[in-house]
Amino acid sequence: MGVSRYRAVASADYRGALGSMLVYHISKRQSFDSLARWVEELRANADNSIVIMLVGNKADLVDQRAVPTEDAVEFAKEQGLFFAETSALSGDNVDKAFFKLLEEIYGAMCKKSLESANGKSNGAEHLTASTGSKIDVIAGSDFETSEMKKLSTCSC
Repeated sequence: MGVSRYRAVASADYRGALGSMLVYHISKRQSFDSLARWVEELRANADNSIVIMLVGNKADLVDQRAVPTEDAVEFAKEQGLFFAETSALSGDNVDKAFFKLLEEIYGAMCKKSLESANGKSNGAEHLTASTGSKIDVIAGSDFETSEMKKLSTCSC
């Protein structure tokens, strides 16, 4: 499996990352089953404020699905991840997934900036809970780039 090539990613490669997309193949259960290890590795090596999004790709292969959407949603809830299913072939939800990740990174950076300005950070870098956070599932709704600005009250 291709992911084994990336197991030796050095912790320095994670440093400074603001966000990460963990992508699995919806018709290959093995790719989904390896996600827990990837989440663990990210949390062990990346900054505590990293935003993680779980993406089930190849959603167009409905008849070959090996990972039910419900399993992925539950995993995302347990791990405090955002979730989307996409199809790179058709382009469905690809832009939406990236925009959602960027929106969440932007929100986390604004929160961090406001906390620093208000002296509330006390050196704490935790902006997102490592487990049990709210899940936001992207499913077919229209999401415009301009929505990112509308959703934020941050001036940064």
